[in-house]
Amino acid sequence: MDPAEVHGLLCGLLCAGMGHSDTGWMKILSEMANEGNSFSSKIEHVITQIFNQTCQELIEGQFSLNLLIPDDDTPINKRGLALIEWVQGFLAGFGMQQNDLTRCSEDVKEAMQDFTDIARMEEPMDEDEESERAFEEVVEYVRVSAIFCFGELGKSLLDDAPTSPRVH
Repeated sequence: MDPAEVHGLLCGLLCAGMGHSDTGWMKILSEMANEGNSFSSKIEHVITQIFNQTCQELIEGQFSLNLLIPDDDTPINKRGLALIEWVQGFLAGFGMQQNDLTRCSEDVKEAMQDFTDIARMEEPMDEDEESERAFEEVVEYVRVSAIFCFGELGKSLLDDAPTSPRVH
């Protein structure tokens, strides 16, 4: 798993209702990314920081969540691949935590369908202004949709929010 997919997985778990105090996420991640083996203490520390920062960003609200994908200096096709991997991770995490979409609003169901479509994208993008704008619109849609899902289903995270300082 690459960093984008790991971050997407964590976001999916949290946005579907997993609480901050639920420690099962590390086991899920080690099974998916490390063949069930424990991570080294250094890697576990970094992943825990990412998890805590993601929790904080989701709690802070609408404009705080930053998707862990490459920046604008990276070629658009690499950013596109990272976004696809982020969305695939999100769908996996969301599905593990929220396996009954009938309880979700139509907006959440639509977002999950759109995420599924994004995860299947394969066409290379041109390195031009139009592609950049379209890509940024998709990134923003994914970000806002994740925040919306958290707003509807992620209430347990608010109940046991982390009290540790924010990681920068």
